[in-house]
Amino acid sequence: MNPWTALLVGALIGYVLGSIPASYVAGRLLRGIDLRDHGSGNLGATNVYRTLGWKAAVPVLAIDIAKGSAAVAVGLYLLPSWSTMPDLTALVCAVTAILGHGFSPFVGFKGGKGVATAAGAFIALTPVATLSAIFVWAVLLVATRIMSVASVAAAAVLPVNLLVFELLQRGGEARWATMIFGTLIAVWVILRHRGNLERLREGKESTLW
Repeated sequence: MNPWTALLVGALIGYVLGSIPASYVAGRLLRGIDLRDHGSGNLGATNVYRTLGWKAAVPVLAIDIAKGSAAVAVGLYLLPSWSTMPDLTALVCAVTAILGHGFSPFVGFKGGKGVATAAGAFIALTPVATLSAIFVWAVLLVATRIMSVASVAAAAVLPVNLLVFELLQRGGEARWATMIFGTLIAVWVILRHRGNLERLREGKESTLW
């Protein structure tokens, strides 16, 4: 397949995968509600937890993570042999999956903030760097009980982890595209939490339990 065709096909598949609105479907199936009209109105696992409980939130979270990993798998399958950026197609699939999750055409171009889908994508791309960021997320979630604090911190830590892992462990084989895209996605996730950060500043952000 022509590299540009592979890139476009991968981007489209990634977007469609990311657009699957698992949280919306959960709300409709379990309680007959539109999750956009309940809780924070966000179509992410956190709002599912607050509105429907953990039994619904866990599978939704798993699906959101799987969407990111599946998109990267598609990109790796379609991987063109571009020696300068060999992981480009997988990264583009990751980005479009995250965009699909945030702006799903199936629910009026609304969605979640992309944390779980981004985590799934980077677990597939660079598991060591991503799992260490997830560890930071877990520690802060337990310590603060505030999802936004854990998510923003994990997003901020990911580029640092990518830099350390790619430069120190891979050395001459460092994947610059992975570091650049990882940084851009981390910034995207943090920007999606602007409202949460404002509520944190005002002391109004809700805890999970």
